Amino acid sequence: MEILTKEDLHEFGKSLLEDIQTIVKGKNEKSKKWLKSTEVRKLLNISPGTLQNLRINGTLTYTKVGGIIYYSDLDIEKLLEINKVNALPRLFK
Repeated sequence: MEILTKEDLHEFGKSLLEDIQTIVKGKNEKSKKWLKSTEVRKLLNISPGTLQNLRINGTLTYTKVGGIIYYSDLDIEKLLEINKVNALPRLFK
């Protein structure tokens, strides 16, 4: 039988709070809903011309506000998922 002290509970609460803050901080940093052209180009490692072609041929949807073009992170994920090529199983190991 183990006895818990107030100090043990305090340390547990402190540790739990730090873990929750880490998780919440990670989610907030990860989920940026709208990306600018430069961010999309860096993310996909493509040139400005390739990104323009993706817009022109309707492959990647976008929103234009003023002179700035924005892309939805969900649309980029869909584009990657649609174009995913499944790996062939290895016949010989």
